[in-house]
Amino acid sequence: MATPKLHNLQQNTILAALTPEEFSRLISAVELVPLRLGQMLYEPNEQLGHAYFPTTAIVSLHYITESGASSETAGVGNEGMVGVSLFMNGNTTPSSAVVQTAGYAYRIPRHLLKEEFNRNGLLQRQLLRYTQALITQIVQTAACNRHHSITQQLCRWLLLTVDRTSHSELVITQELVANMLGVRRESITEAARNLQTMGCISYRRGHITVTDRKDLEVRVCECYSVVKKEIHRLMDHVH
Repeated sequence: MATPKLHNLQQNTILAALTPEEFSRLISAVELVPLRLGQMLYEPNEQLGHAYFPTTAIVSLHYITESGASSETAGVGNEGMVGVSLFMNGNTTPSSAVVQTAGYAYRIPRHLLKEEFNRNGLLQRQLLRYTQALITQIVQTAACNRHHSITQQLCRWLLLTVDRTSHSELVITQELVANMLGVRRESITEAARNLQTMGCISYRRGHITVTDRKDLEVRVCECYSVVKKEIHRLMDHVH
């Protein structure tokens, strides 16, 4: 994966809010790292050594059952960070974090993040606001998976994913999407076929392209707008 020519902390909403003073304390330890598709950032009940702040990568937070089945509880892109348990003193989490879309992230050592968080400055407030946005996304995902159709769930997932990227083509298989939503692959195939027939998307092996975003927004459930509005409300302004 080639390193982008233009890459800076401003590409992550949380890091973009850093004051010059906070930036100076962190800059020597902040590291730009490539994240590969399928890379596991942490596993259940394993403490994370670093916090990850995606810029172009997307990370999926999963819960895996005893039977091996899994589903996504939330996605994390350039609006947030991976490793909330590091500053919430939870130490571990029963979920896992796996790279859904390859790209880049900045990572910060655990001890340095906790030190900066405990200074009660702007970074702390940004991290707490993001935690509230993350909770909203997890709650809305649970409601969506219980009450809305698979087609609506797929629309929600596609729109949230495209929002976190700079392009409309996603490199992902239908099987992986099925794992994200916790449904059978055949169900995703049928939903994707319906959306393609309606002109919302096109797909070929390993690739899904959103071809008519406005039509996709018409067909998605309210869960998409709830999550999007809450992220914007909490993360778009620095106080």
